[in-house]
Amino acid sequence: MDMLKQAILQKGVVLSDGVLKVDSFLNHQIDPILQVEIGSEFANRFEKNEITKILTIESSGIAPALTTAIKLNVPVVFARKKKSLTLSSNLLTAKVYSFTKNETNEITVSRDFIVEGDKVLIIDDFLANGEAALGLASLVEQTKATVSGIGIVIEKSFQPGRKKLEGAGYRVESLARIASLENNTVRFVEELIVNK
Repeated sequence: MDMLKQAILQKGVVLSDGVLKVDSFLNHQIDPILQVEIGSEFANRFEKNEITKILTIESSGIAPALTTAIKLNVPVVFARKKKSLTLSSNLLTAKVYSFTKNETNEITVSRDFIVEGDKVLIIDDFLANGEAALGLASLVEQTKATVSGIGIVIEKSFQPGRKKLEGAGYRVESLARIASLENNTVRFVEELIVNK
């Protein structure tokens, strides 16, 4: 997705060989025009899957999940990382390790919002090691609903997330696939294919 790649190149900040900071347009300050395009792209890629719900994790996945849900005309459910007084029973839970925060969270969703028969599209902002997506998929499968696909805004293809998810049988669609962040430079997977 060219608009997203341009935002990454122009506004993204490479902090290390493994960390890309995109908080000026994706996961702290949000570019609404870009988010609408992201939602449209995910909707186009998954429109034939008869999606009934979109599932994400707070908080960075909410914006792309919402714009996708608007295009597909389905509800968004987001997994909470912290316990809520109003969300205390009838819960789906999974443990998720965060690469960027170096911590494990127990994520929760009410069983009222994902039910057997749902066809769920998982949306997240980043794919690195695949832990968040696997945790979300676990929530879906606890209800005997179906994971119809996983949509990722930015994939760090040099980390094992995609391999884990595809190995588990999930369809993964990433809008920007980063091959490398070495030497403070963003290189996309497609560049490597074109240059061979």
